[in-house]
Amino acid sequence: MSLLLSPDEQERLNAEFETSAPQEILRWAAQSFAPRLAVTSSFQSQSLPLLHMVSQIAPQTPVFFLDTGLHFWETLLFREELQRTFGLNVQDLRPESAWQPFLQRFGRSLPQEDPDLCCFIRKVQPVQRALQGMDAWVSGIRRDQTQNRQAAHFLETEPGGLLKINPLLNWTRAEVQAYVEKHHLPVHPLLEKGYRSIGCRPCTRATRPQEDERAGRWDGKNKTECGLHTDTFKQSGPSAAMMLKSFILAPKKDTQNE
Repeated sequence: MSLLLSPDEQERLNAEFETSAPQEILRWAAQSFAPRLAVTSSFQSQSLPLLHMVSQIAPQTPVFFLDTGLHFWETLLFREELQRTFGLNVQDLRPESAWQPFLQRFGRSLPQEDPDLCCFIRKVQPVQRALQGMDAWVSGIRRDQTQNRQAAHFLETEPGGLLKINPLLNWTRAEVQAYVEKHHLPVHPLLEKGYRSIGCRPCTRATRPQEDERAGRWDGKNKTECGLHTDTFKQSGPSAAMMLKSFILAPKKDTQNE
């Protein structure tokens, strides 16, 4: 039976988890919320510690992977390798079928024309749908990744009472690397090519050594988050029919021919 936390209890646990190991937090989550507990992962090198911990502590937990249709082949192969090596219960999430007419017509250009909408369709909405019926959601975000994540807590209440749990919140990139080396974990094949943070192919580039690890995500788009870890996740967003009508009646201006 899942644990129902009062605001005072959640505040107490947040303070306690500031000095807890991620494994302790993950074990608490599994004991408190399984089987109504799920994990989301992008299956890049930064995801390795959490995935390895899940395989050791709660291997039956569903691990949601967002199959956006725009991933690098290396990411898809790496996902298969980790599922096989760690014995993970991976479940692929895709945009709902209602979006297919829209994506068939505008999906190729959407990452450049409207990356926020693209992320909502391919990432945010599928996770919102998959987490219905769950009581808790485990994420691998860290405070050192983006300015937005610096204010995150170990336990955060989402709409509908869903509890978001961030076991790695206090970890640094150096601690992630140390864990990978200690446990001899495989690494994403694009890491050695300079891709320190990897998302969808159209919105990811390799980074230079002096750059922040996420500088190659949505470069030049004034965007640092896909929406899963912002207020966007709390919104219902537009319908497929509404967006299809909007794009047909009011298409984006073609600046290439000006």
